[in-house]
Amino acid sequence: MYTEEVMDHFRNPRNVGEIENADGIGEVGNAQCGDIMKIYLKIDDDIITDVKFLTFGCGSAIASSSMATELIKGKSIDEAVELTNKAVVDALGGLPKVKVHCSVLAEQAVKAALHNYAEKTGKTIKGLEDFDPDFDVHEHEHEHL
Repeated sequence: MYTEEVMDHFRNPRNVGEIENADGIGEVGNAQCGDIMKIYLKIDDDIITDVKFLTFGCGSAIASSSMATELIKGKSIDEAVELTNKAVVDALGGLPKVKVHCSVLAEQAVKAALHNYAEKTGKTIKGLEDFDPDFDVHEHEHEHL
């Protein structure tokens, strides 16, 4: 049911924790559904030099958060904003259809953290023009893949 990669990122998540004085923080999820993700970014010269996450949720949510942080660490803001839930799912070797929303949450958490960074710094990040930080993936029935 779950790939080895999903199980590895669930059992040994990368980049867990908080960043004090983070440059960008994004929190997404819905306590009623049980999945809440918080991403912390440290950004220097438009490069994500550090990224941490805290996730309350199922194994797929934890694995998706862990993989998302791995995919954006060391990347530029422009590269990170291009992260898709499909890239997270592909890097994990797949997720069960009923757990794809976890990868959407990971994508949204990264974008929420970048959005927060843009608000704090007054910078415009191409690709976030239509981003809605209050979007609730659990209220929308779509797969994003």
